[in-house]
Amino acid sequence: MDRLDAAAITLPGVEVRVVERCPSTNDLALQSSLPVLIAAEAQTAGRGRRGRRWHSAPGAGITFSLGRRVRRPVRELAALSLVAGVAAARALHALGVHAARLKWPNDLVVDGAKLGGILVETRNGGHAAIGVGINCRRDETLEIRVRRQVAFLSEYCTVSRNVVIQKIGAALLEALDGFEKHGLEPLRAEWEAMDAHAGQKLRVRLADGRMLSGIASGLAPDGSLQLHTKRGMRAVTSGRVVSARAA
Repeated sequence: MDRLDAAAITLPGVEVRVVERCPSTNDLALQSSLPVLIAAEAQTAGRGRRGRRWHSAPGAGITFSLGRRVRRPVRELAALSLVAGVAAARALHALGVHAARLKWPNDLVVDGAKLGGILVETRNGGHAAIGVGINCRRDETLEIRVRRQVAFLSEYCTVSRNVVIQKIGAALLEALDGFEKHGLEPLRAEWEAMDAHAGQKLRVRLADGRMLSGIASGLAPDGSLQLHTKRGMRAVTSGRVVSARAA
């Protein structure tokens, strides 16, 4: 198993720290001076969206958070998970994982199986922690625990975890710089080109528990998921895709 090494993760202007174990790298990033990247061999209380647990066994995956200030209006910060998804997918493609795609709003998938996820948390306006988790080493029990198909990075590329973190970290910084200058719009078409569910019929569980069905029709300007339903176009600002099939 390759060990995480802060000296091997070079990001100009960013403090890089590696910890053996922590409850949450996002929590550490939100408590730290900025900018900072914190990677952990294991998380004991990793989180996904809506309080779901992110499984992170020692050495089995990549778990890190990039903390930095993002200078955009607070109302636009909800799009950060989409910006981060584009950045992570760019880096994975460059590393040879050409089948990596994006599932709205924050999953990295390969052929429908979950490769990783992104959790963005903000405080004090623009202080953001962008957490990235990627499954690396095959774990036969993980699919049982998370109750869905899972992909593992080791099946698509053989570079060290340090290199993967460095490449994704650099791509994040570049994408965030672009977002600060121009907002989501320049990245929206790129996200849509990597949309794992483009043109498919989706069932989405909304934040209030209701279900909505429609054809995936890209992103609205604010990053909401657009669904073409029987009653016309609907924009979903918060929800979870629970099923997808060919339209």
